[in-house]
Order: sequence, then C-alpha cells, then structure tokens
Amino acid sequence: MFGYVQLRKAECKIKDYDKYKSYYCGLCRVLNERFGTTGRITLTYDMTFLVLLLDSLYEGDHRIEKRRCIMHPGRKHREISCAVTEYAADMNILLTYAHFADDMKDEGDKKAGAMLRLYRKDFLKVKKKYPYQYKKIIRALKELDETEKKDSDGREIKKSAASFGKLMMALFSYRRKAEPFLHELMGMAYHLGCFIYIMDAYDDIEEDVKKSSYNPLKSLYNSKDFEEKAYELMYDEAAKCAWYYEKLPCTEHRDILGNIIYAGIWNRYDRIQKEGRKKHEGCI
Repeated sequence: MFGYVQLRKAECKIKDYDKYKSYYCGLCRVLNERFGTTGRITLTYDMTFLVLLLDSLYEGDHRIEKRRCIMHPGRKHREISCAVTEYAADMNILLTYAHFADDMKDEGDKKAGAMLRLYRKDFLKVKKKYPYQYKKIIRALKELDETEKKDSDGREIKKSAASFGKLMMALFSYRRKAEPFLHELMGMAYHLGCFIYIMDAYDDIEEDVKKSSYNPLKSLYNSKDFEEKAYELMYDEAAKCAWYYEKLPCTEHRDILGNIIYAGIWNRYDRIQKEGRKKHEGCI
C-alpha cells in the first residue's frame, strides 16, 4: 500500500533532487547497517519523506559521506543521514513485519511465513524499542481488517481509510509528548494516511473488480461518475493534509516537502489519467 509519497521530479530543482537522493541513499545505507540486505530491500520513498519532514522539525547532527554502493558502483555519491533516519529505518522493519503477518493471517501465504521468520529477530528488537508505535500500528491494522471484513460491498471507504490514517499517525509519532506541534503533525499524518489508502484503492479498482476481490471503492465503481467521486475523496484528504502541513514550522527542505505534498503524491493518479481507464458504463 505504500509507494505513493514520491517526489515530482519534473517540477523539482536539480539541487533539491540531489538532496532528496542523498537522503534516500542515506536511509538505504542505515537500513543496511542496522538490518543487512533484508533491511535494505524494505526501502521506500514514503520513509524518505518521513525523514525529510522530521529532519526539518528537529535540529540534529547529520552524517554526510560520499561512497560507492551496490546500486552505484561506478562513482561515489552523497549520502545524508541523522537520528531521524535510524527511526525511519526501524519503522520500515516494523511495517514490513506487520504486513507479512497480516498476509499470513488472512491467506496463510507460505511466502509470508518465510518472510516473517526472516525478519523476526530484527522485528523483536524494534518492537521492544518502540512499544507505543508497535501497539498503535497493530491496533490500526486490526481495526482496518475488521472494517474490511464487514464491508464486503465497499461502502465504508472513509471508515477504513481512517484506520490507515491512524497507522500513519503512529509512524509520525517520533517525539510525541515532546513535540510542540503534535496536533498539526498528527493531523497531517492522519489525512496523508487516508489519502494513501484511497489512492491505493483507486489504483487497484479494475483488477479487484475483475478478481471479485475486496475494494472500498467498489460501490462507487458502479456509477458513471466514479472518476469524479473518487477524485473528490482523494482531493479532500490531500487538501487537509496540506492544511496541517502549512501549520508546521518546516523551513529546511520546504521546497522538497512542498513538491511531494502538492504534486508528488498525485504521480500515480496522473499516470492513470494519462494512460486512461476503460469507460465506466455504470455496472461492474
């Protein structure tokens, strides 16, 4: 479900794109240092955004290095990391394990079972270090699972999206009580999570309908104004996310963060619009 919080490269200055890549590579290196290759493969753009956002809120020391890696063997590249990067790396492991545990519970997936065994040791370390985030993420996933099971015809999109919003709030809870702008940060995280959930449903709707799989937008898909209604749902959450973001004192990385919030999160939607969908005839 993650992967939608990206940079809009075409609208980004070269210096900002280079900085973004440096933080992305920094997160990749920290994942490798802390959890090895299995940690590195959990790398996401979403967590790079979390690093940049939290780094803009909290002052701290940065580790800047130029080095080669398996992805860039030909030349050295810049990597930037900080304390927030380590936090994001830990959250990556927590989410990855929770994702496979959910797959194993719902489908008895053998691959998911193997991945659980692979990540279990690292997961237990992170769970012990961040019990609050762990409990909130598990609670949100359980709530989401219960809602989706009851909502077989796809009519509870806002309720299920709210559960994913709560999951995002847990991820953004880096300092919690020590955060003077906690209300604004949690508001932004919540609505970003709601947006991601609805965007993911919009992205998967055609395939889910063909396979008769669950999709919270299925009831809307059975209407001629599906595109308009789906867009309105996503736009409402994106606008609220941006409103809370503007209340945060983010000065560092502001151009990059603004690029992601106002444009990058719409990358997949714009691609779908460009590629086109089959016409909706008002029936599934």
